[in-house]
Amino acid sequence: MSAEAAALRLGTTVAKAAAQMWLGGRRREQERHLDMAGLIRLRVSGLRFQRGVHRQFEEIADAVYDRLAPYLEREFRGLDDGARQAVLDGVCDTFEAADLSDEAVLAADVNPAEIVRRITGTVRPPVGLAEAESRLYELLFTECVEYYVRIVRGLPVFEERALTELLGRTTSLGAEIARVLERLPDRSLFAPEGTDRDGDFRRRYLELVSTTLDEMELYRRTSDRAGARVRLSVAYVSLRATGDDGNRRRPARSLPMLRPDMSDWEEPGTESAGMRVEAALGGATRVLVRGEAGSGKTTLLRWLAITAARGAFTGELADWNGLTPVFVKLREYSGRELPKPEAMLDSVAGQITGVMPKAWVERQLAEGKALLLIDGVDELLDGERRAVRDWLRGLLTAYKSVRVVVTSRPAAARADWLRRERFTALHLDRMTPPDLAAFVRQWHQAVRELDDDLPCAADELPHYEQSLLTSLKDRPHLQSLAGTPLLAAMLCAMHLDRGSRLPRDRMELYRDALHTLVHERDADRNVPSAVDGRLSLNDKLVLLRDLAWRLSDNNRSEIGLEQAAVHVGRKLRGMRHLDEQDGARVLQQLRDRAGILRSPTEGRVDFVHRTFQEYLAAEEAAEEDRVGNLVERAHLDLWRETIIMTAGHANRPQREELLGGILDRAEAEPRYARKLRLLAAACQETVPEVSEELANRLEEAVSALLPPRRPTDPPALAAVGPSLLRKMPRSLEELTPKAAAQTVRTVAMIGGEAALGLLEGYTEDRRREVVSALIEAWAYFDADTYADRVMNGLVLDQHSVMLTHSAQLRAAVRLPSLTRLWVRYALQDLSVIPEFPSLEWLTCSEINTADLSAVTRFPKLTLLQLIGSGSFRHLEALADLPELRVLHLPLSVPDDLPGLPNLHQLGFSGVTAETRLDFLAPYNGIEYLYLVGDPGGRIPELAPLSMLPRLHHLALYNFDIRDLPPQHFADLLPGVEVTVR
Repeated sequence: MSAEAAALRLGTTVAKAAAQMWLGGRRREQERHLDMAGLIRLRVSGLRFQRGVHRQFEEIADAVYDRLAPYLEREFRGLDDGARQAVLDGVCDTFEAADLSDEAVLAADVNPAEIVRRITGTVRPPVGLAEAESRLYELLFTECVEYYVRIVRGLPVFEERALTELLGRTTSLGAEIARVLERLPDRSLFAPEGTDRDGDFRRRYLELVSTTLDEMELYRRTSDRAGARVRLSVAYVSLRATGDDGNRRRPARSLPMLRPDMSDWEEPGTESAGMRVEAALGGATRVLVRGEAGSGKTTLLRWLAITAARGAFTGELADWNGLTPVFVKLREYSGRELPKPEAMLDSVAGQITGVMPKAWVERQLAEGKALLLIDGVDELLDGERRAVRDWLRGLLTAYKSVRVVVTSRPAAARADWLRRERFTALHLDRMTPPDLAAFVRQWHQAVRELDDDLPCAADELPHYEQSLLTSLKDRPHLQSLAGTPLLAAMLCAMHLDRGSRLPRDRMELYRDALHTLVHERDADRNVPSAVDGRLSLNDKLVLLRDLAWRLSDNNRSEIGLEQAAVHVGRKLRGMRHLDEQDGARVLQQLRDRAGILRSPTEGRVDFVHRTFQEYLAAEEAAEEDRVGNLVERAHLDLWRETIIMTAGHANRPQREELLGGILDRAEAEPRYARKLRLLAAACQETVPEVSEELANRLEEAVSALLPPRRPTDPPALAAVGPSLLRKMPRSLEELTPKAAAQTVRTVAMIGGEAALGLLEGYTEDRRREVVSALIEAWAYFDADTYADRVMNGLVLDQHSVMLTHSAQLRAAVRLPSLTRLWVRYALQDLSVIPEFPSLEWLTCSEINTADLSAVTRFPKLTLLQLIGSGSFRHLEALADLPELRVLHLPLSVPDDLPGLPNLHQLGFSGVTAETRLDFLAPYNGIEYLYLVGDPGGRIPELAPLSMLPRLHHLALYNFDIRDLPPQHFADLLPGVEVTVR
């Protein structure tokens, strides 16, 4: 049955029911089975009147048809003919059997919903309908009852004398009824009450999202401005994300950030290490964003929500404007059912969901207008995480076009966790130095909005900002601590609050932050609940440690308030010096005033961040002597930080047991030996001292890792920290060239004054591999200092010196032995290169425009490579380089290339299949030719190269030659060696 036929039948059924009531029908049982014409003949006398009344009700039936036809066209698509017929029969049969008399309608106060309830309570529903068919039946029947009531209310009172009035309205009554029906909501399966109020509700909802989520608290400090809140949209900093296959990052995902290239502080940084997360998100509709604790996952989702609410996306996300953000915090559903669509707005907009139009969220999802933001898979138990995947799968099956972003820690969701659902996995990278610099600037910009709440004079903020950036550059361990937005914000706040003084190490940083959050802030401000409270700082920490361990031991991040209160109460009963024994009251005080606990949702409690939970759990492990438990878990990345911090909290016997147990496992379990030895070595960051025996074992463990030989060794070893420098040799002469070079790289990645001293001593080694590694290490240190202490001690002749930022170029003028220069960063023009009288090789990796007359300052040049795609002026200046033998240029310049009689190697980039190589004819001294094309491009016609009599080597880069026969080059260029790369 077609949708049109079904709509016509339903329209006739509704019109007949209205005619029965208007004509006073249902007086006799047999009238139920009459068609409309028969009913009119029975109740209206006179052929003329009968025909007029019949026309009127046919027009009414047409008006109902006009409303229902589009609706049925949509809803019938998913049903076969049999199912359609069954639904239609059910609606018509129910109408036939229902009591729709004037008495019944009046008894229901002419309320369509009440009429539906009365009819469904007295008329047996159709049997044998499937779930989708039953739902369509209910919606169709409800819609038809609404039409029926509107129609009968629009008809004149039936009396014999009313027939004249009715006939006088022959040309208008049907149109009037149609207008009445047009004012009804446009209902569908996803809009059972219509969509009339959708726009108003969406505007109110977006206003609430924009306001509620655009707020963040600065990390609390000891000043009375600690709780000040600023706008997230001002403080937000775009982070980097990389495609995540789960393999590249797994071995080192829990390691601290490696020491970055110093060039990143000076330059905006390249995108090679990862694109901006907004760009990465713009290329996919379903994304799993993974990141470690404090990496900014929740902040990213909140920013996406408020930006969508304001329609303020730009760039790659511009087409997200118009989407409706739906922000779901999974932690609110631990231990209970995941939300159905109608409940997804509760956490953000619970104040207005009571007036939300029915099925509004479902409509946003079904129409592809929703941006579904699912936060915190890792904050649920393992079994609950599996339920999240099933829940997501069900949502995406029902709503295929919705955009979804899901966040999790890597430990809770592998990169392929949602691969079956066609999710793209991204990893939020730790902040690079440029990201950190941007964060520091944005943080201080946000602080400026506090106005009178500022802890310093507003004109002092630039000084604080620059002072912090200087400290971060000079102290590598602070860079590592500030690798996530959470810890960066902590450093910013402490630096501002303590007059530019920063904590010495990570343990001190966490300890100071906890003391501030837990106790000092309220006490310093004379908060009544803090002054009158009987819990000391230590009492509070005892309770928090116990709670942190219980959560960590069970791999949980939150707990029910009642259960937490029970645990607090049990702990209180053992604290005999306290009179307070009410666990619920003490927990409430800790949650409300301590600043370290929060209620993510009603009835639940967690730590403001997992970092503090891990620190406190480590302290509890030491206090309660749970060292054996940690040794058993030492091979698990999830426990790495807790174990390192436990080593700092532990007493001497515990440290001996912990580190000795880890080393015992390393000897007994080859599978985990390297990981366990690295962990034991990393614990030296926090331990104050160990026994001589354990020190010897640690020395042996580290020695087993040294010297580094593989390219992957330096970053892994550098993560151990500055303590490793004590094991590094003062001289490299006993090492192989490969091991010596990797040792240099390891020392450089650790950094600091001690590392610089070691590298300074290595300058006596003249082996090529060592010198090259020392040149590379320049990128990790202050350009001037390293140039004076290390580079000046090297014999640079025949070594290419790579420069990654402009400070190195300025310092390079103090290197008299420099003969080969490779500028890796973007140059505006060759004129910025200072005088290098002995320069023989010059390579510029990125240049857009160049005045080649500048190269005449280097008359000894034998090699010049300029890589770029821009314009080059004064190519005739190349003729003033008598020693020039190797030249590489973009293909945009060959027509202006002067004669170069001494040239024997020539290269061009940007070569295509259309490139004509005839211009090479004058360069008959060329022996080596290099042609670089676009990846996968076709090679140009090579026949003109036969005019080069001395050519004996041709190198082709990036070209696709799969369709060429093996003998192609031999036949075309006999005697020329051709390599394809």
